[in-house]
This record gives sequence, structure tokens and C-alpha cells, in this order.
Amino acid sequence: MKSKIMASALALTLGASVVLSGSPLSAKAEVGKENKYIVIFKDQAKLPTDFGIEISKAGGQIEAKLDKLGAVEVVSTNPNFLSQIKKSSTVLDAGIQNIVQPDTAAIEAEALVTNAGPSADLYNSLQWDIKQVTNNGASWNLTGGTGKSVDGNDIVVGVIDTGIDYTHPDLKDNYAYGKSFVPGYPDAMDQNSHGTHVAGSIAAKGRTMGVGPDLKVAAYRVFGPTGGAETSHIAEALMTAADDNVDVVNMSLGGYDWFQNPDYATKDTVADVRLFNRAIQYAINKGVTVVGSAGNNALDISSPGKLSGDDNGATHRSPSSQSMIRVSAGGQLKNLAFYSNYGVGKIDVIAPGGDLGPNYDPTTGTGRDNTYLCLATVPGGYGYKAGTSMAAPKTAALAGVIIAQHGKDNLSPSQVKHIIQSSSDDIFKRGYDGEAGFGLINAVNALK
Repeated sequence: MKSKIMASALALTLGASVVLSGSPLSAKAEVGKENKYIVIFKDQAKLPTDFGIEISKAGGQIEAKLDKLGAVEVVSTNPNFLSQIKKSSTVLDAGIQNIVQPDTAAIEAEALVTNAGPSADLYNSLQWDIKQVTNNGASWNLTGGTGKSVDGNDIVVGVIDTGIDYTHPDLKDNYAYGKSFVPGYPDAMDQNSHGTHVAGSIAAKGRTMGVGPDLKVAAYRVFGPTGGAETSHIAEALMTAADDNVDVVNMSLGGYDWFQNPDYATKDTVADVRLFNRAIQYAINKGVTVVGSAGNNALDISSPGKLSGDDNGATHRSPSSQSMIRVSAGGQLKNLAFYSNYGVGKIDVIAPGGDLGPNYDPTTGTGRDNTYLCLATVPGGYGYKAGTSMAAPKTAALAGVIIAQHGKDNLSPSQVKHIIQSSSDDIFKRGYDGEAGFGLINAVNALK
């Protein structure tokens, strides 16, 4: 991928059951067209008293307020809106709000499940990934191991995704509630399949099992049946989940921001990066462990020039923060999946995300074996998928069962992260490495 594929753009995609299927699109303000912007104020805890007047003077109209993050979503037909609003002494940064269509080439094979029969125990026969994390279910016999808290409180994992099929027989008893942030779609019902698959990896209890089969899942829907999501909607969902006192949030989504000026390569100078960072830190400060997928471009994301080609500048995986838990994807053979991003300082742990087997050639597409994919719930049934989206929720579920063992509100997010890292199996280079981070997650080790 060469030459300016990400100029000032964020690809908000269903980050993870997708592999290398297209470049993100960049957003630009068009003359005469109504454009959406994010305005970030210097005070991140509240909005200035006169912020509405300043935005109006710059030709903008407020569409949504994120008061607790010190930000607003603005629409404007003024092509000079950004240059004018940035002159305000109260504004830290402002930028175009980007929407990019999700990649469409998913690794999935839902039809294969019908071969197992209408009442087969799919966990025992097909869920190698859940068995890998739980040591064949051994972690369920340890205190808190199923996600049932020692203090009697429900441990809730918020799933920021496409929604959840809350009628699914394997999920309905563990479904806490749902909220939608998608305009025109007030229901949190999944119309895609991605979010239901993620939720099943966390808390399914039926023909399939999740890592924590007594955990609760809450849907925070940010994606419609098709298409991408706005930065502000994802940030609002994360902020709302924190206000709802969830224990863990899983974000199997993501994209990239490109910093054109190399002097700013390590600084948060893009508006949506700032907004995501504020939302992540807001959640963590409220005691929420935040987990995210590393992305599926098979690239070293600590060497961002591979994403921005020959252009100057650097690329930032977003949303991402050193305060959250960043997860790469491994296969059944405890290898790094061929599609998974990696990078020193960018990965905390690895978890099973599935691949297409040891004989698969990504170049020719030959040798595919779908049994190496990850099986979980999808609307109306069960399906196979693979991606860092499938790895992240297993880590989020592990965070949930760790919290269940210690009791709600008794561990900080940094303590949960430390337990996950320190209990992981070292599978590649000795010690930390950029492919697996601190190692392959292990629920038995974590709970012992």
C-alpha cells in the first residue's frame, strides 16, 4: 500500500473479522456540502460556557455534546470552519469526523456448522479456542472462573460493536441490556453478526460456550447493518458504558490516523485521536478495563511507514492506548495468525483468533482449512470467523472472570491488566515480544 492511503483519515471498521480488503478513505471538507467535525476543547472535563457562540460564529451547528469529554460534534457548510474554530483560545484541536465503510472480505464459514447436526455439543466438538484459553474448561472449576462473582454482583462486559442477538438461546440468559448509538436504529439487535460472535466468545452458555459462561454482556451498538461508525458515536458509547458501571469493555474495531508531519508522529494531534484517548482514559478512571483488537493488516504497527507508504509521517492505530489491553491474534497451533498486526510496544497479549490452518497460503489462497477458524454464536445460529476481533473478546472475558474472583470494584484496570500479562504463557521469544506481547492468555494461570 503506497502513497497517501491514509491522509488525515481514520478507518473505523469492524476491525477484526476482516483481512486486507481495501484501503481506508480520507475525508475532506467540501465546499457547499454539510460536513461533520469534532471539536476538542482544552478542558476535558467540561465544555466552556460560551462554546456554542464560538461554534456558531465559525459557521457551525452543534449536533451532539460529549460534555464529560470536553468535545462536541458539529455540522457546517462553511469550508473554512476548521481554520476559524481553531483560532478560539478554548479549542485544543478540531478535525473532520471520518466515516469509512468497513472492509468486506471476512474470513468466515457459517454454513459449515450445519454439518454438526441440529443438537450437537458444539463446544466439545468445535471450540478449540475456548478450550485453549480455559484449559479444556478447567478454569470454570476455579473461584470466579465462570464469571460468577464472589460478592454476588453481576460482572458485565460492554460490547461496543454491531449489537447482540439478545434472543439467541446461548446468550439470552446472560444478556444484561442494550443501547444503540446508530442514528435510525434505536434497537441494539445485531443485524450484522460480528457483535453476536464477539458476545458468544465472552459469555455464551449453551451449545457453545464463552470464556466466562456466567458473565453478563451489554450491547453498545455503534454499527448499523452495513457501513462504518462515527468517531463521536464510539467515544459516546465508551463514555456511556463507563457511566453504566460496566466492569470491562471490548472494542473489536479500529482504524488508523495518519500524522503528515513527522515532528508530530508521537503526539496526539489529530482530533479523533484525542477524543478516543479521552474516552478511554475516562472509562479507565471509572474502573473499567478496556480491551481492543490490534487489527488485521498483517503489519508491524510499531513501524507505521509500512502503512503510509513513501509519504512522510506516521500512522496511529486508533482507538489505542497504553492504558488499555491490546490483543493480537493467534491460531490453534499457538502461532501468530497470518493476518494479525503486531509490533513492539503495541501489543500486550495474544489470544486465539483463528486462522486457516498450517497449509494455507495467503498469497495463492490454497490449502484453506476452515476448522481452524473460531466458532461462536451469530444471529439465528452459529458461525466461524477469524480475526483480532475474535481474540480481543476472549481477553475481555478473562478480565471479567479475574474481577469475578476478586469481587466487583476490588481491582483497578491496571491490576487486571497486570494479572493477565503476568499469567500469560510465553510462546515466542523469551520475555516480551511484539508478536505476542507478554504471551498467550491463560485463564487457569490467571485465576490461580
